[in-house]
Amino acid sequence: MAPQSLSLTRRGLLAASMAAGAIAALPGALHAAADNTAIRPFRVAVPKEDLADLRRRLAATRWPDQETVADRSQGVRLAAMKELVQRWRTDYDWRKAEGKLNAHPQFLTAIDGLDIHFLHVRSRHPDALPLIITHGWPGSVFELLKTIGPLTDPTAHGGRAEDAFHLVIPSLPGFGFSGKPTGTGWAPDRIARAWAVLMERLGYRRYVAQGGDWGAPVSHALARQAPPGLLGIHVNLPAAVPPEIAAALGAGGPVPADLSDKERAAYDALDTFFKKNRAYSVMMATRPQTIGYALTDSPVGLAAWMYDYNGGEPERLLAKDDFLDDVTLYWLTNSAASAARLYWENGPRGIIVASAQKTADIALPVAVTVFPGEIYQAPESWARRAYRNLVHFHEVDRGGHFAAWEEPDLFSAELRAAFRPLR
Repeated sequence: MAPQSLSLTRRGLLAASMAAGAIAALPGALHAAADNTAIRPFRVAVPKEDLADLRRRLAATRWPDQETVADRSQGVRLAAMKELVQRWRTDYDWRKAEGKLNAHPQFLTAIDGLDIHFLHVRSRHPDALPLIITHGWPGSVFELLKTIGPLTDPTAHGGRAEDAFHLVIPSLPGFGFSGKPTGTGWAPDRIARAWAVLMERLGYRRYVAQGGDWGAPVSHALARQAPPGLLGIHVNLPAAVPPEIAAALGAGGPVPADLSDKERAAYDALDTFFKKNRAYSVMMATRPQTIGYALTDSPVGLAAWMYDYNGGEPERLLAKDDFLDDVTLYWLTNSAASAARLYWENGPRGIIVASAQKTADIALPVAVTVFPGEIYQAPESWARRAYRNLVHFHEVDRGGHFAAWEEPDLFSAELRAAFRPLR
């Protein structure tokens, strides 16, 4: 089958082509083109007109007046945003970002009526374990690219051949190069069912799953559904908040008096997040279309919305070009509104509270890594209450919410350790 070659524009046309040799990366699961389950090669090729349009819009930015405080309590500071946009407009090179994606085999396949974009990178080690990893918001497949080497070729990154993985990294529906749902219903449970179809379509009969941010509820849903072949999951944003803590946070109930030091620290971090840093989530969960107008029309508005996430984590823990790769992807694929709808689909329950994700229904093995810069540092006592089959719990000394992006080697080492008993 010859690779397809189309073009990507912000009006929704997606490109699909790749070098002929990449098709061999599939484990015997390539279907005929006439079949609606076909796996079609994909390559990113953004027209230069779209990049010129972005630069024109950046140059014509209408700036707000400066904040009236000396900190970021009113949001992203004007000086920080002007510095970022100056780099975006004059020095940033999207073609390098394209190169990062096109360096790996990419594909499209239709599942439940929607095109799903995914990277599929097979290890050279014959006994590698298949692993599907799900990104979050405001992330994308970009946040996982740095883990591909350490996970597929561990011997080149301080690991052992027997710890290798075959990687499947899909773009969530409505994100990046995946299709945009035209109807409702694409919540984590449905996405998880699609991921199970994807792994079966690729020919994998034994595999594991991982996720942070939105990838965590998708992985939780997979574990609850327990499709044939799924051995276990790893999450780095666990849904480990006990009911009495959730009640205190959500309804202003009394804080339990018998919390340990770690439990109290976790409660305080959650309290701060819910009071000060959760506005983005509430807005997208209730008015994704409204916020979509602003984010779709203004690249600076989109960048500021994403830059402010989690108390400004992109500023603290990511290089500027890493962040610009991600925000440019959202801009070029016009996916601000379609990505925001995932919050609306999930409703006001959020992605942290255990009761919302039904963790008690998970019988499969669950592994948890706690990163110090995460929204909250889940205590082991809470994690053991949330997951009845917790097989790995480890607190590491660096990394934040985008752990795979920020600390790819550490993140990969955690996955090797977590899944070693399940091989």
